[in-house]
Amino acid sequence: MLRFLQIRDFAIVDSLELEFGAGFTCISGETGAGKSILVDALGLLCGDRADTGAVRDGAERAELTAEFELADSSPALGWLRENELDRGADCLLRRTISASGRSRAWINGTAVTLGQLADLGEHLVEIHGQNEHLRLVRSAEQFRLLDGGGDYGVELERTRECFFRWQALEQEKKGLLRTTPLDAAEADLVRFQLEELEADMLPAAEFTALEQEHRMLARGGDVVAALEQALAMLQSDEGGSANLSRAATLIAGHGELDDGIASAARLLEEAVINCDEAAGEIRSALSRMDLSPERLAELERRIGRQYDLARKHRVQPDRLEGVLERLGERLEQSAGIEKRLARIDGELEAAAVGYRDAAAELHRRRAERATELSAAVTELMQELGMAGGRFQLETRHEPEQAPAVHGDTRLGINVSANGGTKPGPLARVASGGELSRISLAVKIVASAHAPAATQVFDEVDAGIGGRTANAVGALLRKLAGDGQALCVTHLAQVAVFADEQLRVAKTDDGQRTTVRTDRLGAQDRIDEVARMLGGQVSERSRAHAAELIKEAAQTRH
Repeated sequence: MLRFLQIRDFAIVDSLELEFGAGFTCISGETGAGKSILVDALGLLCGDRADTGAVRDGAERAELTAEFELADSSPALGWLRENELDRGADCLLRRTISASGRSRAWINGTAVTLGQLADLGEHLVEIHGQNEHLRLVRSAEQFRLLDGGGDYGVELERTRECFFRWQALEQEKKGLLRTTPLDAAEADLVRFQLEELEADMLPAAEFTALEQEHRMLARGGDVVAALEQALAMLQSDEGGSANLSRAATLIAGHGELDDGIASAARLLEEAVINCDEAAGEIRSALSRMDLSPERLAELERRIGRQYDLARKHRVQPDRLEGVLERLGERLEQSAGIEKRLARIDGELEAAAVGYRDAAAELHRRRAERATELSAAVTELMQELGMAGGRFQLETRHEPEQAPAVHGDTRLGINVSANGGTKPGPLARVASGGELSRISLAVKIVASAHAPAATQVFDEVDAGIGGRTANAVGALLRKLAGDGQALCVTHLAQVAVFADEQLRVAKTDDGQRTTVRTDRLGAQDRIDEVARMLGGQVSERSRAHAAELIKEAAQTRH
């Protein structure tokens, strides 16, 4: 529950610090005094979006802080532990909003995102504002109302799991269809191309070797002539090898006289050896030379076929191996898609059956819960001055609809504000005051199962008065129970049921408007209730106020 709220430079608030206790706390004050600022501050601390208008004129930034005390069983404490943000039984929220619109948030001193703040806020505070009935026409709000207090969590989870299984298969099928498996003609073409490549394509290494051989054969005559001439030169008596050998012999005996002569002799001996080896290599090359026109023609045919295939597939001749690989993969992928498509329809059907079974059981449990909820709201409507009124949360089972994460239940709300009238759509059959009371009844029933420890009601009692207002006050006090409820109200009949009352007042010194909040003692509270009753505080209104406070206190026992 909320223990402490600090507001600095927010809206028209300069500085404000408030402490809260358990039970029912009423917040009152003149119209425009700034009562709803407290609610707005709590909303921002629970993740609501902010704008630059949140910052007080002349200030650099607004700063909001709230401290909560959490029970061991609190979902908020579980969330904090899960996110490693817990620090015992306390939870401190802090948020700043700069004049430029930049917002920052912290949970227990750790910087967090607004999304994290909102997630935690759902477990800490639930704010019920005016025009709540507008939310009740939304399907998401109706499911939240229905499922929030239901004891069929297992059925909900099973339905979600079955839906996600079906959805995953449906998405997989759509993805496979987008890939487009080959039809018969396309598959035949790919097979033909594969067979063609496998039969005639040269691997890159072999193609390079054949091109080299072709160049050799194409210039074969010139090469042979050059080799034979070079060999003759090396082997002749007057050739290089013979002359080198004679030169080496001439100087070999004089090497001891000079190191240069010795070095020259060694080099000549090596040259002779190299010349002999070169001659051997030339003879070997000549023996390998095949100037067969048939071989040349065969090479030209194979190389030409490689170029033809390359032009056909629009790649370089040495890249045909990649084409072969891709065609094989495409054919294999197509076959795999066809096989998967043949299986997936059966899996989809089984998943749909599982979903329908789960959704049908969920609908049955929801229908039971809707009946209970409708009866509870209808009962509260009688206390709120709508004798004979009825509230019907209708559930329709529509298994023919496409699977959805929340099941195949469709919801609708029909009400009658008075006895003897047929229930109809919420917004058409009730006045503004009746809509407020119906919404309040719904929220009170729903809040009995709400995970949030702190319930905040912002002028939800608008449009009511008299005994109905008394009933609202009694219900809010009952709702607070061992927890906490805060209510911004203009009604004295509601305020008298509060365990504590805070008064918000606005002051203007001619230069700046500020907001002050006072915790009211017994006499101040009598004066405030007297003001709420008639605007003017008199001995008569004080007496009336004191009597109302006394009567409200007696109803507690």
